[in-house]
Amino acid sequence: MQTTAGRLARAGFADGARAERLLDDLGPEAVGDLDLLGALVGAAEPDLALLSLARLTEQDPSVLGAMRAEEGLRARLLGVLGLSAALGEHLFRHPDDWRALSGEQAVRRPTGDELRAGLIAAVGADPADAEPVAGPDAAAAMDGLRAAYRARLLHLAARDVTGVTGLPEVTSELSDLAAAALEAGLAIARRDVPEAADARLAVIGMGKCGARELNYISDVDVVFVAEPREGVDETKALRAATRLAQGMMRACSASTPEGALWEVDAALRPEGKAGPLVRTLASHVTYYRRWAKTWEFQALLKARPIAGDLTLGGEYVSAVDEMVWQAAARENFVEDVQAMRRKVEANVRADQADRQIKLGPGGLRDIEFAVQLLQLVHGRADGLLRRRATLPALAALSRGGYVGRDDAKALAEAYTFLRQVEHLLQLHRLRRTHVVPDEVTELRRLGRAFGMTADPVGEFTTRWRRHAMEARRLHEKLFYRPLLQAVARLPGEEARLSTAAASARLSALGYADPAGALRHIAALTSGVSRRAAIQRTLLPVMLGWFADAPDPDAGLLGFRQVSDKLGTSPWYLRLLRDETAAAERMARILGTSRYATGLLLNAPEAVAMLGADAELVPRAKATLAAEADASVRRHAQDAEKAVASVRGLRRRELFRTAVAGLVGRLDIEDVGQALSELNDVTVQAALDAAIHKISCERRGELPTRFAVIAMGRLGGYECSYGSDADVMFVHAPLPGAADREAADAAHAVANELRRLLALPATDPPLLVDPDLRPEGRQGPLVRTLSSYAAYYRRWSSPWESQALLRARFSAGDAGLGAEFVEMIEPLRYPPGGIDEAAVREIRRLKARMEAERLPRGADPLLHTKLGRGGLSDVEWPAQLIQLRHAGEVPELRTTRTLAALRAAVGAGLLPAADEEVLAEAWRFASQIRDAIMLVRGRAGDSIPADLRERGMIARALGYPPDGSEDFLEDYLRATRRARAVAERVFYGA
Repeated sequence: MQTTAGRLARAGFADGARAERLLDDLGPEAVGDLDLLGALVGAAEPDLALLSLARLTEQDPSVLGAMRAEEGLRARLLGVLGLSAALGEHLFRHPDDWRALSGEQAVRRPTGDELRAGLIAAVGADPADAEPVAGPDAAAAMDGLRAAYRARLLHLAARDVTGVTGLPEVTSELSDLAAAALEAGLAIARRDVPEAADARLAVIGMGKCGARELNYISDVDVVFVAEPREGVDETKALRAATRLAQGMMRACSASTPEGALWEVDAALRPEGKAGPLVRTLASHVTYYRRWAKTWEFQALLKARPIAGDLTLGGEYVSAVDEMVWQAAARENFVEDVQAMRRKVEANVRADQADRQIKLGPGGLRDIEFAVQLLQLVHGRADGLLRRRATLPALAALSRGGYVGRDDAKALAEAYTFLRQVEHLLQLHRLRRTHVVPDEVTELRRLGRAFGMTADPVGEFTTRWRRHAMEARRLHEKLFYRPLLQAVARLPGEEARLSTAAASARLSALGYADPAGALRHIAALTSGVSRRAAIQRTLLPVMLGWFADAPDPDAGLLGFRQVSDKLGTSPWYLRLLRDETAAAERMARILGTSRYATGLLLNAPEAVAMLGADAELVPRAKATLAAEADASVRRHAQDAEKAVASVRGLRRRELFRTAVAGLVGRLDIEDVGQALSELNDVTVQAALDAAIHKISCERRGELPTRFAVIAMGRLGGYECSYGSDADVMFVHAPLPGAADREAADAAHAVANELRRLLALPATDPPLLVDPDLRPEGRQGPLVRTLSSYAAYYRRWSSPWESQALLRARFSAGDAGLGAEFVEMIEPLRYPPGGIDEAAVREIRRLKARMEAERLPRGADPLLHTKLGRGGLSDVEWPAQLIQLRHAGEVPELRTTRTLAALRAAVGAGLLPAADEEVLAEAWRFASQIRDAIMLVRGRAGDSIPADLRERGMIARALGYPPDGSEDFLEDYLRATRRARAVAERVFYGA
């Protein structure tokens, strides 16, 4: 037989036994009142509703009879008690307040004047006075304000939870109630400021209060403006107004036995918390004209006089209004908007991001930000968009064709739902919160508040996630979908964005050539083909990704060019449609790197590698070598075709490496390794083709062995995208071959190798530079091993020993390469190290190089190779350590700069702190050189002076859109520290 407690648990109470006890305490009439029980069970949290009712009944038992007599009272009271523990506590302290939920008055919305009069009276002031002053009992006034405010809040919540009042009415009444509380707070402040009559003070509502869309619990954002009364000194008047403003803020924010209302936040004032609390109207206007940033004009969208001198407040709003609607034409508007978006995203705690309904992805701020930005962009020319509240503004944007009708409808639904969730969260404890809880009990209460009874937790979570996902999806497309309608002339009855409006929007989003962008959009989306239909789906999101890239125009142009080349390939659009990561990567690459875009345009099928991280891993050298060898064999009879095929392979791998570097999959050492190995493979393949061709022309096998020795950055596995292949050529005649015949053949091979790799083509050339050979350009292009040995034995200078530190085998005859490396070991790793004369010579050479080789006009602080703290300031100290100590320290015998520095630390030859400083500067300078090539499509060693170009390079390196100065400061700091270490380590200073 089931107990009463069991039946109550089955009916919906979480604690059936406690519910039974509480019902018994209410008396036999309550136990048998099925209507009461049904209303309790229907509450969002039956246990909470019953507990709060029992506490209220202790104070006023008559409430039970009144509830039996009036169904509406029962629904309203239990609806509130089942949601809000805080309002239940208020009723326990003020039991008479339930009577406001009974009768016709319970469903009537009070006017703003009624709210103002009630709260002013609660502090002992006369509502009829033009400037009311609170009664003499300070504590009574403060408590009276809070009690009266919460009584009005109770009245509103009861109409809200029973569906009598919709969201717009709830938020506007909450805003009116806040304005009334501020008026009452001013009355309290006037009592404590004897000189209050010296100033006219207006309180300007900002944010949600200004827009009349306030939450149940929220900071109330305000700005204060004041003017002196006639005959009063301005300084004296501002002092009085400031005391009034401070007193009003305390009256609302201070905690008393009745609690606090909410914080009054004046941080949106000019200069924020660093600026004066109160300014004159002229001071406000001067600030906004001269110094205000875009976010401040965005905030002023909501400005509305709400308390104090409303005439003065109206003058303030009129004065700033036109400046608000000219904000989109201001310099740096795009950068400011991007910075605002990042600031919003940065304010979200990582552990709450997926449950934040305000600041998280798909949250309220996403929607509000999008609507406000569109208002700023288009409200300049269309006065109908000048609305304060989000939902009316969204409706106006839809009517004007600035937002698609279906998108606006879905966004409004999502916004309304999220605001309702926000209200339910805040009503529970009357605390400011925007985080959906993860406790089942809390989620159950939220679901039941929405009328979900079968599976309140599951139903609520599903609906919330769906709305958040829809809001995020629409937010990403909101700016861009109407642009397609403006140019593609899609069927439908919706108002269309005009060309002028579309251009304005593109300009605001960062496109430098909006007319060109519209042409590209039209070309991609016009028509009835399947390709155009898919592009219409893709472009709204792609345009947003392009806008987030350093060069949106280049991104869109590149996308059109690639699409034109691959538009008929079914896999291409399917990849972008189905693989979001591939599409986003493509947008980022096209909008960042001219170099990578050029590679892609010449091999558009490389788009396919964007779809998976595994495709961005550099291929093993042996794998590339086998593929290149197969290409050379396939075109054995045509050396130029063979090398063209290999250059195509190199182009593909350059793109792979560039993408991997730009998206952070490779660090700078990995990039250098990948590029150097790719160049080795390319040189080997070209050498094979050259040898085959020369052998055919000579009608016999080559009479000599031939090897390519890598030097410079190629030798150190430190190639950049613009690096030449620094090499030396060595040959060794075969037994029985004539020296002259062998030398001629070797020269022919070397020249053919260089010619093949320098042939004009769409692929990046690999220029082979043999100038580091003995005697430089004056010496023979190719030498025998014995000739090299003789030269180094008789004529070698310190700089040549230094250059040989980078030497390694690259291509050709591996045995000969090993013999060459063995032959030079004593030169670059001399036993006992180089002598002091050689050290002085190397130091002199470096000083001369800095003085003579730095390009004319180049800023030595910004030249990454020869400038102060640049690559040479790291590489020369490392090489000097090697020349001095590698004979005795085998770990120093490496061609790589950073490896040499690490080995020097291990051998106790360099402090670890110095190695860290030098390595940081080397990596930074190397990254910049690569970024210059990637961004501009041509090599460069100096950080550009042009701010736009420098900003694009900073973005390619991972800095935010406004991070150009941070990038420059970081580089100067790193190189300044490196220069100091180099002076000490290299020069002994």
